[in-house]
Formats: sequence, C-alpha cells, structure tokens
Amino acid sequence: MSFSPAKSREWVLGYLCAVLVYGIRLMAEDKSETGAGKDDPKIEDEPAPVVSSHSVMVDGTVLKYHTTAGYLLIKEEEGKPLPGSPGAGTDKDSRKTKDGLKPKARVFYVAYTLDDPTNSAARPLAFVFNGGPGSSSVWLHLGGLAPRRVELTDEGESLPPPYRLVDNESTWLDQTDLVFIDPVSTGFSRPTTKEEAAQFHGLREDIAAVGEFIRLYTSRQGHWLSPKLLVGESYGTTRAAGLSDYLQSRYGFYLNGIVLVSSALNFGSIDFTPQNDLPFVGFLPGFATTAWYHKKLGPDLQTKTVHQVAAEARAFAGNEYTVALRRGDSLSLDEQTHVAESLSRLTGLPTRYWLQHHLKVTDTQFFGQLLRDEGRMVGRLDSRFSGLRYEPGSDMMEEYDPSDEAVVGPITATFNDYIRRELSFSSDLPYETLANVQPWHFGDASGGFPNTSDDLRKAMTRNPYLKVWVTVSYYDLATPFYAAELVVGGLNLNPSIRANLRMTAYESGHMLYIHAPSRKKFKADFSTFLQDSLKQKVVRSAARE
Repeated sequence: MSFSPAKSREWVLGYLCAVLVYGIRLMAEDKSETGAGKDDPKIEDEPAPVVSSHSVMVDGTVLKYHTTAGYLLIKEEEGKPLPGSPGAGTDKDSRKTKDGLKPKARVFYVAYTLDDPTNSAARPLAFVFNGGPGSSSVWLHLGGLAPRRVELTDEGESLPPPYRLVDNESTWLDQTDLVFIDPVSTGFSRPTTKEEAAQFHGLREDIAAVGEFIRLYTSRQGHWLSPKLLVGESYGTTRAAGLSDYLQSRYGFYLNGIVLVSSALNFGSIDFTPQNDLPFVGFLPGFATTAWYHKKLGPDLQTKTVHQVAAEARAFAGNEYTVALRRGDSLSLDEQTHVAESLSRLTGLPTRYWLQHHLKVTDTQFFGQLLRDEGRMVGRLDSRFSGLRYEPGSDMMEEYDPSDEAVVGPITATFNDYIRRELSFSSDLPYETLANVQPWHFGDASGGFPNTSDDLRKAMTRNPYLKVWVTVSYYDLATPFYAAELVVGGLNLNPSIRANLRMTAYESGHMLYIHAPSRKKFKADFSTFLQDSLKQKVVRSAARE
C-alpha cells in the first residue's frame, strides 16, 4: 500500500493533533485529580493563613486580638509513618515536599491570639477540639470559648432564624490564647491527594495526627516554653487523655493542664452491650435528674434539689442496684419487684416497665418512655430539652435528638457566615460539622472497650505538675455524670497526685456552655483551675530528707 505526499502530510498533522489533544486531556485529568484549578492550590500546598484583627469587651476591658484561619500541612518522615499510614513512600515519591517529607493531610484551624501581651512567652496556649468521632471544633468554638458566640436563649434554645453572633462575655481569651482544631475529615480538613481518609479514622491514628498538628503549631509559633493546655469535649476527652501520654512519650511535650468537658474515657461505662452492666449503673442517676427536671418524680423527691436527687440516685445505683444486676436471674420475684419499685421511684418509669425489661432500661428506651404520654421525647445531649415524636405512643426508640436540633442549625449557619464575612477565609469545601468517619478503628477486640483512662493515669504519674479538670452535667445523657465519676474514681492514682484532679458538676447538658448560668460558672471555674495549673510548688523527687 502506498501514500502520496499530500496524504502523508495529512496523516502526520492528524497524528500530531491527536497527541496534543491527548496531552491536554492528561493535564486536565491531573488537575482534576489533585484538586487544582486556575485559582485553586494543590491539596499538597499549604496556602498562607488569613489573619484579621478584632476586639471584644470582657469585664469592662477592651481586648484587642487577631485571628488566624488556615491550614497546617501535617507530613510523614520517611521510615517513621504515622499510625494507620500504609507506609512512608519511596525516594521517587513525587508528592514529597522540598524538605523530604511526605504530605499526609491539611488540618484546618482557627487561632485567637491576644495582641501585645505583657510577656508572650509566658502566656498560656490552649488547644481545643470536640469529639464525635467525626466532629469539628465548632461547638466549643462558637458555643462557649471564642470571643464570638452564637446567640441562644439563656437556657440554650434556638432563636428564630436568621441567626446571629454576639460578643462572648465568657470567652477564655483574656486568660489564654486559643487554637481550635478540626481533625482530618472534619471542618475543612482533608487528606492530601492519593491519601486515604480511613488511615486517620481510628483511636490511635487520630491521636497521632492531632498530636503532630500540636507539635508543628507549637514549633512554628514559638510556644515550646509557653504554658500549654488541652481542652476536649466528649470523644475529645478520649482524644485528650490519649494525647497526654502520647505527647509526653513521642515528643517530650509536657502539658500544664487538661480540661475534659463531658468526659468519656472508657467506653465500657457508656456502651450498652450484652453482659455489660456498667452503663445501666452509670446512666441511672442521669435518668433520675432528668425525671426530676421534667417533674415526673413523687413529691418526696420532687421537693428536693437536683443535687440531692443526684446524691440519692448515686447511692442506690452504686450499691443495691449494682448488687441486683450482678445477681441477675438468681433474684426472687419479690426481690426483683422491690428493686423495680425503687427504680420506678427514681426515674418516673412504671414498675412493670422495669420488670418487663429485667431491671435494665437503656438510654434510647428512656428517651422515648419518660414523656410518652405527652407524645414527646427527651434529648440525649441535653435532657432538659424535649421534642415531638415521629410516632407518638409507639415503641420506636431511635428517632432524633431534640437537644441537637436546638443548636445544630444556629451554630452551623453562623460559622459558615463568620468564617467568610468576619475572618475573610474562603473555601468551596463544605464545612463538615459532623463528618461520617465510620468505620472508626477503636482497636483490637482483645483490648476490650476503647479506653484512654490509663493513658491519663500514666501521664499524671510521670508528670506530677499535670493538672486535670473533669466537668460533668446533670442533664447529659450522652456521657452521663455518674458514669464519668465511676471511671475517674477508678484511675487508681497515687495519693500524692490525686489532688491534681478535680471534678465539677453543672446544671446543664452535654454542651454545658449553651446554658448561660453554666457558661459563666464554667469561665470562673476555669480561672481557678488555670491559676492552680500555673502556680505550683516544686515537687521534690531527688532531695534528701
């Protein structure tokens, strides 16, 4: 077969055009894969943070401060992969940065720094995060600690939309700088290109990633000699307790204080599973305080204070109820009836209901049963709240959480406006207030329930200057107060460091700070805790008597 010169030129031109089109297509696919566009940095890049200046009035004093909103790129050193990572890559890895480290994820944060403090090196720095797992830090951020907060009623109820932010009279900024961290997959935080998000979705994996952020931020901002604190809420307390030991062991990073808000250190105390009686004991006093709040108890208990009701419920739960659950089927019918009558008296649920469920009522059953006759259900995060049921009178247990619905709309809307309008940070990513990070790797079955309480014990044992403050709330049925008290009381701390740990109970729910009186008390109590953390005597461990 032969070609004419004209045909040959036509063929060559066609081939060159095809190559050009193919090359353009590859470039487009590469941009699409890396998330890069004309005005969009690659996910491996660390764009400059956005800094803005502000002021707020606190106790009659104007505080001038600046915010920093942006990313830190956490990386992996070759041969030292982060827990959960498939490996550190090879020398030919094109995604390595110029310092030879492999980028793993961009972690979003918002930092609040007081302008011109008297001594910046001595000013405390608090790293703050919520839990989930899968939650961003928005709740502690705009709910209670930052200089701005969402406007709610004094009880913590939502106002009609449109929502708005107000200056926060209870901000902690007058006492400590604040860094709100969104773990990978939450908020605007994302893994880098070709990195799987799942490698960060686990108990130890998450601790390592957040610990690396804390180390990197501390180094870049020159805070190694500053007093440092962790503030975690809910699963964030699980993370904070794990971080206390991890930071000390991995980086020699010693903390002054840890604030555990609505504590959940040992999931065995809150996970209703077969043959695990601890949650039934731990939740019962919370059922009692909730029933008292909704006026479902008899006159002898209803005329008491919530503190008195809590104390009586604790005493019964920790003694007679615990013994009854341990005896199980060996209880006679008369003994079962006696215990069921006591349970009914403390919770407002009928004696027959307790007998029907073999003296064991779960949290979801209680949510739907307490106000069943009114066609309502009580909240999980804050049992002061109630809401209409989807199917009044039915035995459906899991519907929705009225207390969550009260805050998720206002806080989500105000944050999305605040970050763009006031802090001038722009992103087309959805801000994941609560991301789906399941399945979450809690550890091997041989290790039992997820538990970081021993991490905390080890950190406190090695660091005699570490102060720990645990807060609980009477109307928290997500991490109930008595369950937290049982776990903390079982830390088995040496008497010489036991005084380094304190607990405070509030007449609020899981997010204690949405209740105005509790938020103000929370601030005052933090002031006392902070001063106690900063002003300590030398612990003599080498001096001869």
